[in-house]
Amino acid sequence: MIMLYGIPNCDTLKKARRWLQEHDIAHVFHNYRKDGIDDALLAQFDAMVGWEVLLNKRGTTWRALDDAVKEGIDRDTALALMREHPALIKRPVLINGDTCLVGFDPDAYAKL
Repeated sequence: MIMLYGIPNCDTLKKARRWLQEHDIAHVFHNYRKDGIDDALLAQFDAMVGWEVLLNKRGTTWRALDDAVKEGIDRDTALALMREHPALIKRPVLINGDTCLVGFDPDAYAKL
């Protein structure tokens, strides 16, 4: 089963969900804000793509962090911040078996 992770008001997530629906691809949506995110799920994402790929440095949540935190970022700090602030996780994250796609790219979705 395809799992799609994100925050429902995210425009990129909306595009991904619409693409999956238009192509009749069954999936389960996991809302970080409602369903939460735990260490095991973050560790799975990290193992599949790496924390650097997951960390959303473009959003307002990242910009609001103290500069000292941003400058000293490492794996453990990043994962802790993503757990505390799910908006720091790039969206969407799609898991299909042992494949993980971060962000929405219609061509990558089609190949998957």
